[in-house]
Amino acid sequence: MAYLSNPTYTKAVLEAHGFSFKKQYGQNFLIDGNILDKIIESADITKDDFVLEIGPGIGTMTQRLCEEAKEVVAVEIDKTLLPVLEDTLSTYKNVTVINEDILKVDIKKLAEEKNEGKPIKVVANLPYYITTPIIMELFESHVPLESITIMVQKEVADRMQEGPGSKEYGALSLAVQYYSAPEVVCVVPPSCFMPQPKVASSVITLRCHEKPPVECNEKLLFQLIRASFNQRRKTLQNGLSNGLHFSKEEISQAIAEAGFSPTIRGEALSLQDFARLADILSR
Repeated sequence: MAYLSNPTYTKAVLEAHGFSFKKQYGQNFLIDGNILDKIIESADITKDDFVLEIGPGIGTMTQRLCEEAKEVVAVEIDKTLLPVLEDTLSTYKNVTVINEDILKVDIKKLAEEKNEGKPIKVVANLPYYITTPIIMELFESHVPLESITIMVQKEVADRMQEGPGSKEYGALSLAVQYYSAPEVVCVVPPSCFMPQPKVASSVITLRCHEKPPVECNEKLLFQLIRASFNQRRKTLQNGLSNGLHFSKEEISQAIAEAGFSPTIRGEALSLQDFARLADILSR
């Protein structure tokens, strides 16, 4: 039975194994059962699901996932947590722990082997310093995904669902919305973790699109997005002129053909706007 969301048990397990937190891994373990319930509920885990958990820590969420899912693979980078996980997960027969950096794991191959290539669900309490690279790797590697339910820094979760015109809106917002529909589940105060982080967190679920909401050259689309947000204060025309292989004249013509002002900035464009620009430049 899952029990680790109780801080008393968490402390006992850590002390029993002489574990010390490592700053380089951004370790903050969840100790609030109500938040854990919300994560499991939002991820909509069923007995038919294969779940990939990134960063299981001492197994707090892993225990619950094992009780709800068909099978769980937990990827943990810190080898000193392996004996802890062996202890806390000893009663569960449907879990595999992999000691590896998630960015080096062939998740596509894992999905093929464990779930016959069918879409998987990802659940994670991500270290803040590596949130964006992990999310982008999951999306850009085209792993078959049904959903990603993650705990991230509140500001990052807010950024993921922002629209044009906001100062928080940027390349991450557009990438997340191209691949999924983001929905913030709840805000999580620092007191729900051990040790307490300095900032608030949010649980956000990204329900992956069966096909993107826009049709265009995907590679060019993201080249345009990155170039336009690399230097936010520049106009779209100047940003794209410096960041892409098109001439200034080609970019100027494309912006005009798309119906945009010559002085417009990238932060004013929606995903559909960038797709229209990608279509024009593809020609």
